[in-house]
Amino acid sequence: MTEAILTDPRPLLAVLVSFVAAFFIVASHRSPNVREGWTLVAAVAKFAIVASMLPAVLDGAVFEWSLGAFLPGIEFALRADALGMLFAFLASGLWIVTSFYSIGYMRGNDETNQTRYFAAFAVSLSATMGIAFAGNLVTIFVFYEILSIATYPLVAHDETAEARSAGRKYLAYTMFGGGVLVLAGTALVYLIAGNVDFTAGGIQELANADPGLAMLAFFLLAVGFGVKAGIMPLHQWLPEAMVAPTPVSGLLHAVAVVKSGAFGVSRVVLDVYGPELVFDLSLPFGFSAGLVLSTIGAITLTAASIIALRKDHLKQRLAYSTISQLSYIILGLGLFGWYGLVGALLHIPAHAFMKLTLFFCAGNVHVSTHTDYISEMAGIGKRMPLTMGAFTVASLGMAGIPLLAGFVSKYYMLIGGVRMGAQLTPVAYYLVGALLLSGVLNIAYFWPVIYTAFFEAEDAHDAKPLVDFRMGGESRSTLAATDGGRATDDAATDGGRPEDGDGDSDAEDTDPGDIVERAEADAAPDGEDASPTGEDADLPDDSDIPDAEFDDLPTDEEGVVRPDFNTSERDFSEPAERVDTGDYAVDSRPSDVDVPFGVGLRDDAATEPSEGDDAGDAKGRASDSDHGHEGDHDHDDHGDHDHGGGPPAGGWRHIHGLDALRGRESTWFMLGPILTAMSLAVLLGVIPYEMGFLELIELIVDTRLPEEVMRP
Repeated sequence: MTEAILTDPRPLLAVLVSFVAAFFIVASHRSPNVREGWTLVAAVAKFAIVASMLPAVLDGAVFEWSLGAFLPGIEFALRADALGMLFAFLASGLWIVTSFYSIGYMRGNDETNQTRYFAAFAVSLSATMGIAFAGNLVTIFVFYEILSIATYPLVAHDETAEARSAGRKYLAYTMFGGGVLVLAGTALVYLIAGNVDFTAGGIQELANADPGLAMLAFFLLAVGFGVKAGIMPLHQWLPEAMVAPTPVSGLLHAVAVVKSGAFGVSRVVLDVYGPELVFDLSLPFGFSAGLVLSTIGAITLTAASIIALRKDHLKQRLAYSTISQLSYIILGLGLFGWYGLVGALLHIPAHAFMKLTLFFCAGNVHVSTHTDYISEMAGIGKRMPLTMGAFTVASLGMAGIPLLAGFVSKYYMLIGGVRMGAQLTPVAYYLVGALLLSGVLNIAYFWPVIYTAFFEAEDAHDAKPLVDFRMGGESRSTLAATDGGRATDDAATDGGRPEDGDGDSDAEDTDPGDIVERAEADAAPDGEDASPTGEDADLPDDSDIPDAEFDDLPTDEEGVVRPDFNTSERDFSEPAERVDTGDYAVDSRPSDVDVPFGVGLRDDAATEPSEGDDAGDAKGRASDSDHGHEGDHDHDDHGDHDHGGGPPAGGWRHIHGLDALRGRESTWFMLGPILTAMSLAVLLGVIPYEMGFLELIELIVDTRLPEEVMRP
């Protein structure tokens, strides 16, 4: 399809609208309603401008606007083509959803510096639009760096030492690390090709350039943009950036920032080098530049999924899930073929809808119950049915369950990997294996959250699979004292007495006579000697009478000897005293042991502090006092909003479906965006063509691949 170039200022307007709105947001700092009104107006206006260009772009048009030249042959140009529209349409649309959510979150959580938050958010969206509509490598680099600067106040929003440290690391990785690599790669491309403009199918001069320099420039650009996409080992900024407010984690760290990195890699593969040249740039051992890129993605998605299994903090688990899911895009871009590229690009909106839902759910749980740790979420599904229901749907989509967005994109990538393995190189089969393994790992790290929320009771929940114990979990405590014995001796684990001696000695080595003598001595009254004295001395010795030593043993009705070996003073009908050594996972996160909550369990837990409270435990996950209950707290109200995390005294309040729909679960400023994002994830899995994304992506791929590898 031939591109029709249209000179139009709408790409520039899409960039400027939120930038200008930032000034109005700051000016309205004394009136929160007006300030947030400007945010919503700017979000709707931006989406309207972007959407107005979509029909023409689907027909093959390209909107361009130039602001002048940087250097000879290098202009500061904005260009709205099909690939740019994919990213811009997605980010601008989700900004509307996130703006409503931000209002509910920031007010519900009583956050400080809200004006700065909304202003920085608006500037960040301007930078995101600039990245989407950049016409060359220089323009995208400029907006790439602006995005890093604009999002720093959002990452460090809380102004704590942890938040500032995370902000500095974010700048170090993305601006001074990734940005420098992108700049070096841009300069090298300009040196060897004399052109840095994005061209569908790649810059032709690079195909005739020195292969070594072309390879070097490719990896400089791919790794530089990949830093924002969280490729390993350059991913460490992303989990630490989760200290930011949840709307920041949702839109910027699941859509705008991290997707700008994946989008940058897409531009390099599709519009700087072209898919054919990326596959032809060969390396030793049968690898090409594309296969190396896919291998990096496969390693990252597998490793990040394994790390996510062990994260108890929900946002941390979602952060590593983000790193894993973004690597699907990187992997798919290295698959030379129609199916692989379609799957990679379709995963951009698919992951955005699903991960935004997950982050929104985590934020709503935090605002409504102050709970952040999975090990504290037992039974929370009855308190927040809509939120955790949406979390479940999005989790299933992330795992690739059919009829959800994740299935469609992963299906295309699997087909692309199989076809590439059969037609071009068997190395692609390993990439297919990585995709399948990651799907299983997705289920493994999302299922414990769902199981804990819906299938555990807060007053009797078992140890969390893959969180507190070894893989697979434990059905009961590992402490010896809780197994029915005493912790002072190994024999205590079987209910015996520590003084019983070596339990390994054989029963046949015991003299029956000794047993009888001990029994007679126990039966004798105090002060009497069991040995025969006085007139009893004339009686025959018991040893001379056959079986006489068994006459005094207790027998049943049939005369069968039934010795009573229950000589322990322990009442086994009562649970053993727990030995708190502090060395076990159950000591820091109670599971099947005694827990300080639940109806009828330790009712004084709401008023008496736990002996094991540690003043340094700022996170407050297990101890009674960390829940922040007040002595005069009304038990019937459950105090969901007043405790410090986990179920309140008496357990979660049960909110039924109709009550949740009436707003009893949370404010609709938060529930509405959650259900909207979840619905988009479902719709993309059911009607991807009708939503416009799949049609747009097929247009992108059709114009980038050579004719011999066009759509099957």
